[in-house]
Amino acid sequence: MRLNASSPIHVGMAMLWLFAQTAAGQGMNYPPVPVEMPVKRVSQSVYLVQGAAGIATDNAGFVSNAGFVVTGEGVVVFDALGTPPLAHRLVTEIRRITPEPIRHVVLSHFHADHAYGLQVFADLGAEIIASSGVREYLSSEIAGTRLAERRRSLAPWVDASTRLVMPHRFVESDYRFRLGDHDFLVTNHGSAHSEGDVTLYVEPDRVLFSGDILFEARIPFLGSANTRGWLQTLTKLEATDVRAMIPGHGPMSDHPKQTLSLTRRYLQYVRQEMGNAVADWVPFDEAYERVNWEDFMEYPAFLEANRRNAYAVYLSLEAESLR
Repeated sequence: MRLNASSPIHVGMAMLWLFAQTAAGQGMNYPPVPVEMPVKRVSQSVYLVQGAAGIATDNAGFVSNAGFVVTGEGVVVFDALGTPPLAHRLVTEIRRITPEPIRHVVLSHFHADHAYGLQVFADLGAEIIASSGVREYLSSEIAGTRLAERRRSLAPWVDASTRLVMPHRFVESDYRFRLGDHDFLVTNHGSAHSEGDVTLYVEPDRVLFSGDILFEARIPFLGSANTRGWLQTLTKLEATDVRAMIPGHGPMSDHPKQTLSLTRRYLQYVRQEMGNAVADWVPFDEAYERVNWEDFMEYPAFLEANRRNAYAVYLSLEAESLR
């Protein structure tokens, strides 16, 4: 039987869920975060909180985006932000809009600025959904090393009580589910920005959450990215019929092709320039100094990220050439 959202039974069940989730959320006293977190309404059901442009430890760690969808029978969250206190604050903002229980969290990838808030949602009983590639990251040495680093660089918001959360459901390819009047499509794009990236398409609203496959208004972070696979993924996203696209960093766009352009141009340019250097056996330091970076220098995070990005691509292209 389907319950009307205003029926006494439905309201009573929602209040029971709210009581249980609130009690769980109050089990940990998180330190307050000195940041603004305005909620932006993207469509009838979709909401966004947008982090500041900057490196991972700026703005008390609130540098990435997260969103949520209110379905009438529960809330679906996309990404968990970079610290448990930020995730706790996000839950507070969700509660200002709806008492519906938080049923699912779809994680775009397991980089710290998107994932360290997961424990808050897991403690509320939400199902955590992620790419099968996340297993690789969680079993790697870097997972523990990164957590130790953030306990220093983002203290007191990341501390000894912050833990890595194993997802409940791993997506191998496409995964569809329905909640309330909403159909959702989770797509595993494989190795692109990270070991495993997924997007979330909210079908009735035609809104796509892209995670860090897209960066808007700032230089992408490449790290150990598979830039060849990343460019292939961007081509797939270009064919998606969306009304709004929400990147992992930066503002929402209702012009998806324009949103794709910065990330695509940057990846293509770095691969081209570093590829030429590798082909000509030019050492990295010399190659980097030769490149004209002026088309990207005005974007936030250029000074912090660009040289490391170029070096990572240089190494990956060296490996490609050997293969």
